[in-house]
Amino acid sequence: MKTSGSLCPAVKAADMIGDKWVLLIMRELFLGTSRYNDFQRALPRISPTVLSTRLKQMEANGLIVKKSVVGQKATEYRLTRSGRELAPLIDQMSKWGLRWARRRIIDEDIDVAGFMWDFHRTLNKDELPDGETVIAVTFPEQEKYAKWWLLIDNDVDLCTDDPGKNVDLFITGALADMVEIWMGDSDPVSAIREERIVLTGADYLLKSAKLWFPRSRYADVRPKQFQS
Repeated sequence: MKTSGSLCPAVKAADMIGDKWVLLIMRELFLGTSRYNDFQRALPRISPTVLSTRLKQMEANGLIVKKSVVGQKATEYRLTRSGRELAPLIDQMSKWGLRWARRRIIDEDIDVAGFMWDFHRTLNKDELPDGETVIAVTFPEQEKYAKWWLLIDNDVDLCTDDPGKNVDLFITGALADMVEIWMGDSDPVSAIREERIVLTGADYLLKSAKLWFPRSRYADVRPKQFQS
């Protein structure tokens, strides 16, 4: 086992959670992800080997426990008290990163699959009418995973295959523009007016886009400028 050579508790904590994949897995756990396949969907760039290794590492460090699902062969990963206590720390790290490291976020950091996983779970379904709403999202510049479907009722389901349902609204735009709106750097009304994204479909969905359009929970966190 590698040691840091330091008695500093901050260093010990960094040894446990300093890895980027551990931070991302913890973020998913805080957002409700608990099953292996859903971690893979939310984090498409992590390999199965790395995911399995990090989950075992986190379990060994007492951050999570692996539990069997009653009546199923499936297993879930659940936070321990130790893991839950990291929530405010990671929340503050996220806010700090958006204020001071936002300019370091580059196109290569954006993955369409990872973005759509965030996009679908931040849609404000309470602003939609009762019954099922189907939204199709298209990224014309993407060679892979260019088309997505959101099936919205009691929950919001995300599909990469055409579900064969009548679509209530089509959203078309570049991934970078969609990310900009989601992160709060732009708003859907301005993006529609400037034709950076195109919405076609039911009039009531077009008029209420600002209310239901997905936004990051950190969309109100604004970047800061470094002082010279």
